[in-house]
Amino acid sequence: MSAVVDIQNVSFAYGESVAVRDVSLTIDEGDFLGLIGPNGSGKTTLLHLMLGLHSPDSGSIELFGDPVDEFEAGERIGYVSQQATSRGGTMPVTVREAVTMGRFAHAGFGRLSDADEKIVDDALETVDISDLETRRVNQLSGGQRQRAYIARALASEADLLALDEPTVGVDAESRDEFYQLLDSLNDSGITIVLIEHDIGVVTDRADHIACINQELYHHGDTESFVESDALAAAYGSTGQVVHHHH
Repeated sequence: MSAVVDIQNVSFAYGESVAVRDVSLTIDEGDFLGLIGPNGSGKTTLLHLMLGLHSPDSGSIELFGDPVDEFEAGERIGYVSQQATSRGGTMPVTVREAVTMGRFAHAGFGRLSDADEKIVDDALETVDISDLETRRVNQLSGGQRQRAYIARALASEADLLALDEPTVGVDAESRDEFYQLLDSLNDSGITIVLIEHDIGVVTDRADHIACINQELYHHGDTESFVESDALAAAYGSTGQVVHHHH
């Protein structure tokens, strides 16, 4: 099993404000990692560092075995930011057109082959939005929109799915269906990194937990996290795990 992400002694600051301090962790192929921590703890910054959206002030990061600043196979990564689902976006494109964008890294911007179109069809079907393919993305609900973005990642044949609080503004039923979808995608071999403020959801779904508040308080399997004092250390007395038992 090879490492998808390898972070060694990474620190990063916005000016004088330290966001991440001396963090080391490895995410293996096929893992489902829940990344948790209080507001302002550096979760999103750490995710951005993993994806090469920020460069670390110190330390090193490898993505699929390459230094992250030299990584060029962007189609292997599907990234859904919190803003993508909560703000809706203004792209005047249909769901199918948005998902088709995932094929451009493979097929270019010319006419797609029948095989490419089949991959788009399969991606729409996998996330159960085939019936919405002619709707405009900015007309979708939050839950539908997040599925469209994930379908785009599937169409690009992404190996890593990175999600930053993807259920913001999504109703409870759609949230549950969404996490069932993530379970299925992970079972199919896709590596998932999930930032989610609901700790109970993370501990119910993820295989491993990384708990951060600037520094890394825990990185290991979910059971060892629940049994540790990392939650109290990172969150203070306000942290607690509530299991949802989906």
